[in-house]
Amino acid sequence: MKKYIPYLLVGLIVLTLLLLLFTDKGNKNGLDERLSFRKRDKIPYGSFVAYESMKSLFPAASVYTERREPGSWDSISLFGKDQALIILTPDFNADKYEMTNLINFIKNGNDVFISAISLSDDATRALNCDVNSIEPLISYFSNLESSDTLTLSLRLPYSTRDLTYSYPGKQLDSYFSKLDTKTSVAVGIDRKNRPDFIQMKAGRGNLFVHLAPMAFTNYFLLHKQNIEYLEKAFTLLSPATRKVVWDEYYLNKKSDRRRANSKNKGWLSTLLNIQNANGQKPIAFAFWLLLLLLLVYVLLEMRRKQRYIPVTRKLRNDSMDFVKTIGRLYHDKGDHRNLCRKMAAYFLEHVRTRYKLPTNELNEEFVKNLQIKSGITEEEIRPIIGFIGYLEQQVTISDADLFVFHKQLESFYKKE
Repeated sequence: MKKYIPYLLVGLIVLTLLLLLFTDKGNKNGLDERLSFRKRDKIPYGSFVAYESMKSLFPAASVYTERREPGSWDSISLFGKDQALIILTPDFNADKYEMTNLINFIKNGNDVFISAISLSDDATRALNCDVNSIEPLISYFSNLESSDTLTLSLRLPYSTRDLTYSYPGKQLDSYFSKLDTKTSVAVGIDRKNRPDFIQMKAGRGNLFVHLAPMAFTNYFLLHKQNIEYLEKAFTLLSPATRKVVWDEYYLNKKSDRRRANSKNKGWLSTLLNIQNANGQKPIAFAFWLLLLLLLVYVLLEMRRKQRYIPVTRKLRNDSMDFVKTIGRLYHDKGDHRNLCRKMAAYFLEHVRTRYKLPTNELNEEFVKNLQIKSGITEEEIRPIIGFIGYLEQQVTISDADLFVFHKQLESFYKKE
């Protein structure tokens, strides 16, 4: 049987791997929870609806896509005006050089709209603000479950009340923990009235920073009347815009960084991090399961083999058997008094031997000392001692007295 164990282990691992790879494959109609943010993706958390809406929101403008870093654009003129750059990404990780180019671009009479969960250190320094984005970023990069409700409000300058929108999807939003009120105006708040959408003026243009990119995903915009959130938020951009550029550079930058991290980690880490359609890592699970099973197998084989050890029976109490034999002898002769005296003598000898108590005087002090040493209650000891004294005064003992005395002694021996 042992020679088949390795084959059984390999078969179990292969079966587990297949089950994990194809698990829930039949559930193709389930919600695709991948966080894409890409313009071509029609999945719940893609941005197809937002991108296609640019044509209706800016009917006089041309719509382009840009994949190069700020300052090296193909479709944007760094020195032109009436242009709008839309950046939708979970992590706006712009460096100092990129921020300088973006601010110069804004000063020339252009608008930049950034929607991201977090901003890089260079970005927060340039904007003189702080962003609280620890929890949503941990959930995003670790594929953890986040809250299932997002509620946002717009506080537009031309509106007399806050306009609130929500949806039952992933939250993943952050907020500004510090703002420069001299240069920034809050035009949006989260569910706790904390600023998450600001407008900043730079030269002849405007910079908009929005910290809830989930609001521009397909799921949010197609929920009830949430498309109004997109329409009203983009009314803040200049109506003279003639060119709208949808940026994918920062999405690609995030992907490049992840690929670089995978290369640095080596082929094994990359292999173990491969995920299926449900975000699970079946190869990693199978790998660790294999190591665990191999460890169990090695430990089982390392057990010391030894001969069969026969069971040693407990030594019999021959003295007790002798007493029982003598007892049956006296009982058959009908000499109950003599039998009770033998039983009493054995009991007293047992007390002297085990509890080291003298039995010369069977008084109340003796009862208390025996109770302390044996742990048996005085109510059970006192009848035994009383009957022993009773034996010296009687000539005959009845069957009932013998039976009761025997039961009392048996109870005493069992409770020791």
